[in-house]
Amino acid sequence: MPTLPIPALDANASSGGKDLGRLPEWDLSDLYKSPDAPELARDLDWLEAECVRFAADYEGKLATLDATGLLECLHRDEAISRVAGRIMSYAGLRYYQHTTDSGRAKFLSDCQEKITNFTTPLVFFSLELNRLDEAALSAMYTESADLARYAPVLRRIRAMKPYQLSDEMEKFLHDLGVVGDAWERLFDETIAGLSFIVDGEEMGIEATLTLLTDHDRAKREAAARELARVLGENLRIFARVHNTQTKEKEVLDRWRGMPSAQMGRHLSNDVEPEVVEALRASVVAAYPRLSHRYYELKRKWLGLERMQVWDRNAPLPMESPRTIPWDEARATVMEAYAGFAPEMADLVAPFFEQGWIDAGVKPGKAPGAFAHPTVTDAHPYVMLNYLGKPRDVMTLAHELGHGVHQRLAAGQGELLASTPLTLAETASVFGEMLTFRRMLAGAKTQAERKVLLAGKVEDMINTVVRQIAFYDFECKLHAARREGELTPDDINALWMSVQAESLGEAFDFMEGYETFWAYIPHFVHSPFYVYAYAFGDGLVNALYAAYEAAPEGFDEKYFDMLRAGGSKHHKDLLAPFGLDASDPAFWGKGLSMIEGMIDELEAMEG
Repeated sequence: MPTLPIPALDANASSGGKDLGRLPEWDLSDLYKSPDAPELARDLDWLEAECVRFAADYEGKLATLDATGLLECLHRDEAISRVAGRIMSYAGLRYYQHTTDSGRAKFLSDCQEKITNFTTPLVFFSLELNRLDEAALSAMYTESADLARYAPVLRRIRAMKPYQLSDEMEKFLHDLGVVGDAWERLFDETIAGLSFIVDGEEMGIEATLTLLTDHDRAKREAAARELARVLGENLRIFARVHNTQTKEKEVLDRWRGMPSAQMGRHLSNDVEPEVVEALRASVVAAYPRLSHRYYELKRKWLGLERMQVWDRNAPLPMESPRTIPWDEARATVMEAYAGFAPEMADLVAPFFEQGWIDAGVKPGKAPGAFAHPTVTDAHPYVMLNYLGKPRDVMTLAHELGHGVHQRLAAGQGELLASTPLTLAETASVFGEMLTFRRMLAGAKTQAERKVLLAGKVEDMINTVVRQIAFYDFECKLHAARREGELTPDDINALWMSVQAESLGEAFDFMEGYETFWAYIPHFVHSPFYVYAYAFGDGLVNALYAAYEAAPEGFDEKYFDMLRAGGSKHHKDLLAPFGLDASDPAFWGKGLSMIEGMIDELEAMEG
C-alpha cells in the first residue's frame, strides 16, 4: 500500500538528539491544566464529599436494595472511580516525567494520601457485596439487563469472598496501603537517580541498558560491568525493598488464607491457577527447543567460543548499525496498523498528533515504556524512552497496541473497561506482530530477512522464556521470604538459579550479573505480573495463526474482543476464534511459531 502521510507533530516537542528528529512530549492538560488548577481542587472536594455520602447512603444497606437501587449504587461507585482515577493518573504521569523532582514526588504522595483517606469509608462496599445472596443477585440480573452488564465485575469481586477479613481489618489494611506505595516510590526514585559512566560518558539506566544492544562488543561489556558495579553499590537498598514488599505480601496472604503467593494475582487476572501452570510448564519444557537452540545459533554467528551475558541482545554481525528517526518509526507502525485495518490506524493517529506520547530520554524520567489508560472519559497516554533502535520501533508498536485496546474498551465504562492482565498484552503483542510481518514482507535480501527473523525470535524469547524465568524467580523469592529475611546474596542465588536453566549452555555469567534482578520494576510494583507477557505472546501467536488461516472478517472479531474490555472471561473472548487457553495443547501452538522461525534460521545456515 502507499506510504501514509506523516501527521503533523505536536508543537510541544523536544529535540530527540542526533538523527532522531523532534520527539513528542505529553500534553497532560486533557486531565488537568496544572497542579493548582481549580478543576483539580473541585474534583478533590467532590470526591471527599461523595465518599462520605456514598457510605451514608449504602453502608449496611446493600442487602436491602432492589435491582434499580443496586444499579444506581454501581453507577455512583463508577463515578467515584472515574474522578479518583483522573486525579491519580495526572499525579502519576507528571511524576514519571521527572521522578527526581521533589515537588512532583510530593504532589503524587499528597494525592495518594488524600484519596486513600477519602476512600477508606468505601471499604464496606466490596465486603457487603460479597455477603449478598447469589440467588437474589441472579434474580436481579434477570430483572435488569443494565444491572446484568455488571455481573462480570461482581463475579470478580465475589471471587475474593473466601479471603475476606473483617470490615475493621479491611479498613485498616486500606489505610496502610500508602506505606507499601512509599517503598515503591523509594525503588523508583533510586532507579531514576542512578548514574552510570561508560567510556567517560555519564548516563542513566535506560541509556546504559540500551548499550547492551550496541554493535561494539567492548562497549556492551563496559555497560554490563558498569550496571553490575552500580547495582552492587545500591544492592542493600534493593534487597530491603524486596524483603519488605515480599514480607508485607506474605502477612496479607497469611491473614487472608491465600493458598499461595500467586493466588491474588490469578484472581485479579481472572485466570485459573492450572492455566498459568500449564503455560509455565509448556515454556520450561520448551527451553531446549527455543532459547538453548537459538543462542547456540547466535554464538556461531558471533564467532564466539562462549557467549557472555552482554552478548545476549547483541546485534547480528550482518546487521548494519542504524538509527531510525522518529518520523520513520511512526510511519512504519502506522502503515502496519493500517494494513490490518484502517480503523486501527485511525485509533492511533491522535497519539502522535495530540500530545499523547512522551518519547524522549530525559534526566529523571522513569525508564522503560508503558501505556496508561487514565480514565474512560479521557484517553490513554504512552511513555517511551526512544533512542532510535529497531527494538524501539517495536516498543512503539507494542505500546500503541495497548492504546488501541484501551480506547476501544473505554466504551464499557470505568468498572468494565479494565482488561485482566492475561489478556491485557494481547493487543500490544499483536501490534508488534503486525509491524514485524510488514517489515519482513518488505525485506529485500536473504540477509535482511535473517536479521528480522532473528530479531523477532529474540523478542519472543525475551517475552516468553525470560518472563517465565522471571516468574520462577518471583515464586522462589516469595517462598524463601516466608522462611525468613533474605540477604542480598540469598536473592542473588535465587536469580542465578533460573538464569542458567532458561538461557542454556552457550552462556558464561560474569561476576556481578547475579545482581541484575535489582532493576526489574515489575517485581516491586506488580508481583507475578510477568507471566502475563508470556500469556499474551502465546495467545497472539495462536491468534495470528488463525488470522493467516482465515483473514476474512478477522478484524471485526478482533475489534469486538478488544471492545469487550473486562466484560468477558478469557474463554468467552477466545471462543469466536476457536481457541481455548485451558486446553494444554493451546500453548504448544504458540510456542511452535517460535520454533518454526528458529527452524527457518537453521535452514539458512545449511
